[in-house]
Amino acid sequence: MRHIISILLDNEAGALSRVAGLFSARGYNIESLTVAPTDDPSLSRMTIVTRGSDPVIEQITKQLNKLVDVVKLMDLTEHDHIEREMMLLKVVAKGEDRAEIKRLADIFRGRIIDVDDETYTIELTGKADKLEAMLQALGSTKILEVVRSGSMGIARREVVLKF
Repeated sequence: MRHIISILLDNEAGALSRVAGLFSARGYNIESLTVAPTDDPSLSRMTIVTRGSDPVIEQITKQLNKLVDVVKLMDLTEHDHIEREMMLLKVVAKGEDRAEIKRLADIFRGRIIDVDDETYTIELTGKADKLEAMLQALGSTKILEVVRSGSMGIARREVVLKF
């Protein structure tokens, strides 16, 4: 089963390495990983997407909680949550295709953020399946480059991950 683990950790050199090292040392895969400072500059928030059975995820969370850098941890999958990913997409946009690509970007609520004579760069935010649908709608012949952030998530309502 897919799990989204959100972690508050000390914003210090090596903290990311220790978390990633825990996963690699135990043979667990990280599907995506995002990390950035929070409103408190001494803390970073890391979001890890991984797959595993409930016992495996329980083992991962126990091991993560033992790390000195980890302040607090939450498996967002256990709560009602909002999940988003961002994608930057550079596509060939020539001639009559320009209008069609603009229309697709609008349909998927994307924004064209850079334009030149032969390309568009599109910013798209949403669930992973929405981003995949955009890629399929464009077709591989028009895509020059894709950059994705990986999933980020936040619990809904009063459930918070705060120190």
